[in-house]
Amino acid sequence: MFEDIGLGTTKVIIGMVHFPALPGFTLYDDDKGVDWIVTRVKEDLIALQEGGIDAVMFCNENNRPYTFHADFATVAVMAEVIGEIKNYIKVPFGVDVLWDPKAAIAIAKATGAMFIREIITGAYISDMGFWNTSVGELYRYRKLIDADDVKVFFNISAEFASPMDKRPVDVIAKSVVFSSLADAILISGPMTGSPPDKEAIRRVKEAVGDKVPVLVNTGMNIENVEELLGVADGAIVGTSLKKDGVTWNPVDVTRVKRFMEKVNKIRKNGQT
Repeated sequence: MFEDIGLGTTKVIIGMVHFPALPGFTLYDDDKGVDWIVTRVKEDLIALQEGGIDAVMFCNENNRPYTFHADFATVAVMAEVIGEIKNYIKVPFGVDVLWDPKAAIAIAKATGAMFIREIITGAYISDMGFWNTSVGELYRYRKLIDADDVKVFFNISAEFASPMDKRPVDVIAKSVVFSSLADAILISGPMTGSPPDKEAIRRVKEAVGDKVPVLVNTGMNIENVEELLGVADGAIVGTSLKKDGVTWNPVDVTRVKRFMEKVNKIRKNGQT
């Protein structure tokens, strides 16, 4: 299943490389500048890889307050930083730009990323205001820039938001796979670091079957990994791999090693 999206293992774990705030955003550190961002991102990447992670995803997580459209600086700096550390990347990688799928696909094309993660379908009331999407527009743009090889991971349960679509999440998942050509389905909790409901994951997995992988998008940690991987095909993991389990802290290689040791035991024991 994962070979189709550029990842060659079962119960795949994708570790988050969270960018510090970028130029133009409230929390950007003018004194440290872009060179410090390069250093911080490189250190987190290396820590995840040394810990045995399967893949990584680069994201502008600290561009708070969030916006729906990335500016030129975000696209330029993210592409520049990934390019600067490209020789250190030893695992498959993806890109996520909050909350702009066109920006993500453009950076992926420029840097050689294998996948993106975005909110691409549905409409929401969110912390950022009314949130609408257009999957058809994104796919046409992907075709325009010759990026059809970049896989698209659909987060169908947006964090910091409430969907206007009242269909059950499993019905939405089945519809998205059929109508929107999703390469993977992601299920989130209500915000960063919060896990989704296990039964919701189970229903989604039953609805889509083996057509595409279903991944936990938020909140997986060493305490719930066995339970959640019992129903999901894999996960994207960020907060629990950071020092003291704080989203904005650097990656803790010891936490990564302990987490991946447990994942590998699950794989070895055939809990797939």
